[in-house]
Amino acid sequence: MDAYVEKDAVEVSDKGRRPPEDPQAAPPEDPQAAPPEDPPTAPHEGPSTAPHEAPGAPAQGAGAGIMALSLPYQVVVAVALAVAAVFACVHLAMVFLHVAPSNTLTKRHGEAVGDWIYPEFEQNWKLFAPNPLQTNISVEVRAETVTADGSSRTTGWIDLTAQDIEAIRYNPLPSHTQQNQLRRAVDYYVNTHPEGQRATGLRATLAEQYMRRLAVLRLDALEGPDGRALGPETRRIQLRTVSRPVPAARWSTEKNRTTPGYRAFPWWNVTEADRSAGAGTSRTEAGR
Repeated sequence: MDAYVEKDAVEVSDKGRRPPEDPQAAPPEDPQAAPPEDPPTAPHEGPSTAPHEAPGAPAQGAGAGIMALSLPYQVVVAVALAVAAVFACVHLAMVFLHVAPSNTLTKRHGEAVGDWIYPEFEQNWKLFAPNPLQTNISVEVRAETVTADGSSRTTGWIDLTAQDIEAIRYNPLPSHTQQNQLRRAVDYYVNTHPEGQRATGLRATLAEQYMRRLAVLRLDALEGPDGRALGPETRRIQLRTVSRPVPAARWSTEKNRTTPGYRAFPWWNVTEADRSAGAGTSRTEAGR
């Protein structure tokens, strides 16, 4: 009896200091025995969305953004953002001044605003006008050429606008020249040459020269009946605009004319400065 009491006392006093039992001394498990039950776990309050992270790893999202980059890359990104912000502010200011009513800034810096806006950022509000454009305007040209035997011949009317439309059709990225060069040239000429008036002033003379050189440049790419290019053989040219009204919708009660309208420009003599080889040699001809 005393031996058992002393043994229990020794075990109680040495609790926590006894070496662990040798695992090899444990009896072998019975292969037919049932597997041990898993210890009960605490109920889940909800699906865990936290990713598996190694112990001691920083929390996800720490140091994200520019601060996660090295110092040189931080400087590059900061400079790029600053440049983009400055460009956006300047562009918005220029567009605002362009569409705003006439004021002191536009009167003093109107040329700088126009250089920034045209031609890439042109603002055209005609789509939202109460009565939008309802006319298709095309530009046609005919030429008086010299044949091989020295006689003169006048070609038929050549539709220059149809050439631009054909170049734009099915082209996902048409050039600004194909879309607007001819249209803007005609608008410039018509605005400086009211109906029945000849060129007066420097701007009107420049508009006439620009239209003439543009037409000759287009003729250089065409061939006559004899297979030769029309441009080098052209002595005189004449242009005209053809206004074709867009038919009203079938459900509309609006009545508009259906016949096209024509405005013919005068005949112009073609000079060497108008041809592609000499167009860049006479920039001061308009001031003479």
